[in-house]
Amino acid sequence: MLLARVEGHVVAVRKHPSLEGWRLVVCQPIGASGQPEGAPQVAIDALGAGMHQQVVISSDGAAARRAVGDEKSPVRWLIIGVVDERVPGERV
Repeated sequence: MLLARVEGHVVAVRKHPSLEGWRLVVCQPIGASGQPEGAPQVAIDALGAGMHQQVVISSDGAAARRAVGDEKSPVRWLIIGVVDERVPGERV
């Protein structure tokens, strides 16, 4: 799992059939200070995360494939949470 920030969305004219109907977003992994760490990842988003929102992404490909309902899907990353607070009572 990684902390990340939503940096954009993906528009695809052609994509794997298992991704039909799924929202794809570009997530930039970030460190505790909010600085980028590593390469951006494309993740499926069933939670409706907004632009520049902090999210938790998982690289559990098996869980992502179960989510889309296709064990042969190329999906790997999925958003598993939207961060509201990092410290209790302190909004992000």
